[in-house]
Amino acid sequence: MAASVVTGARRAAGRARSEYRARSWDAAWAVTRALSGTSFNNREDSWFKSLFVRKVDPRKDAHSNLLAKKETSSLYKIQFHSVKPESLEAYSKLCMEVLPKIHKDDNYPCELVGTWNTWYGEQDQAVHLWKYSGGYPTLTEVMNKLRQNKEFMEFRKERGNMLLSRKNQLLLEFSFWNEPKPRAGPNIYELRSYQLRPGTMIEWGNNWARAIRFRQENNEAVGGFFSQIGELYMVHHLWAYKDLQSRDETRNSAWQKAGWDECVYYTVPLIQRMDSRIMIPLKISPLQ
Repeated sequence: MAASVVTGARRAAGRARSEYRARSWDAAWAVTRALSGTSFNNREDSWFKSLFVRKVDPRKDAHSNLLAKKETSSLYKIQFHSVKPESLEAYSKLCMEVLPKIHKDDNYPCELVGTWNTWYGEQDQAVHLWKYSGGYPTLTEVMNKLRQNKEFMEFRKERGNMLLSRKNQLLLEFSFWNEPKPRAGPNIYELRSYQLRPGTMIEWGNNWARAIRFRQENNEAVGGFFSQIGELYMVHHLWAYKDLQSRDETRNSAWQKAGWDECVYYTVPLIQRMDSRIMIPLKISPLQ
């Protein structure tokens, strides 16, 4: 008798635990569905949502082939030179003497797109942007010829004595961005640089391909590039403005256009770090 009572009690306790787990599971599932119907479906709830809604289309090609302009094989080189503060004036003078000679000499198939000194951002820094219309073969040709140019090699040696550090990157231009063309001044230029999370370049391009139209009203868009060699997953957007006040007004006006907020919302989570430089062009710069 006692054994059957104990057995019955154990069975009853087991049924109770099973029913409790079932009710707990149902409650948890209801909470999950409720969250799915509110937090994850409500864009304003949290930036955390972006981790779940972002989708990258399957692809079987390098992002350089998917995002770069197909009609050209242009390659760009951007140079960042940190100059000794006491040497900045001499450095700029030296560049203004030598760089135009390379730009204008048909023996060197390259173009000086722009050359600037940083005004706000990293101080005492020079930025040069070059274009090689034939891609990597043209870059190699130019570099080989410059090594045989005695004046250029002396320029490099003298320039080296004025620098604290230097770095460069090889870039391609986004297919949906304006191609940088010479423009009259005076203008200030902003170089906005973004270090993206690895694997997100396609998604960045998809969003900006739709959003770039919101930033064309004042002809401020100069060029958009992404890195191939150097720091990888780097994006550079180059903008031109009349002055800092014009920059502020132009950027604020973008928020009045339907769709711009979505570009910002979906691209901010892709960024690891970002940097902005306000730059003043040298007198020899084709972008004034």
